[in-house]
Amino acid sequence: MDTDPVLVACAHGTRNPTGRRLIGELALAARALRPGLRTTAAFVDVQPPTVVDVVAGLAGSQTPTVVVPLLLSGGYHVHVDIAGAVGAHPGAVAARPLGPDPRLAAVLADRLREAGAGPDDAVVLAAAGSSDARSVADVEATAAMLQEHRSGPVTTGYGSAAKPSVPDAVAAARAAGAQRVVVAAYLLAPGHFHDKLQGAGADLVTAPLLPDERVAAVLLDRYDAALS
Repeated sequence: MDTDPVLVACAHGTRNPTGRRLIGELALAARALRPGLRTTAAFVDVQPPTVVDVVAGLAGSQTPTVVVPLLLSGGYHVHVDIAGAVGAHPGAVAARPLGPDPRLAAVLADRLREAGAGPDDAVVLAAAGSSDARSVADVEATAAMLQEHRSGPVTTGYGSAAKPSVPDAVAAARAAGAQRVVVAAYLLAPGHFHDKLQGAGADLVTAPLLPDERVAAVLLDRYDAALS
């Protein structure tokens, strides 16, 4: 297995210590599912090391590399930051982001149940947000997958750069007649955006996706697809 490319797990980055731990444990979970796999971490913002530096360092030692975005949709970080980091090095490739994926929708459905959401409650899928239309389309696709698990309506809301905002989406669900509105946090781990969701006006807010072994399985599938 030591001839396989290194999997660079590239996350956004967070100052939240629990968020940092859960992102680190995701890579460990991937290694547990595939013994012998070499992984390392990189980030596009907030914390070092940067994906540019990690990919350049591996390229300097002529180590083949697959960068898997630990991101739930394709936006600027995927199409510019990560694409730019691998574009300068022939031995490096980028996988597609973790979402959308039916397994992530299944995790979201479980988080809703764990939070106490009923099947008929209105759900606002809360994503970080991006001005990139491809990212918004990915979130909308995830909402459609989550809707398959729900009898109540599923809509979307964003933390920044896209509309509607999460508070506006919650208000719209109430205006449409919802008795209860639940925010489904479409986030990998706790951090600044998850903290903000508590003030969005919903009756309940779910926990993020991690920890869950299904996310690690998606991570490995993205790695394999990039090599095929």
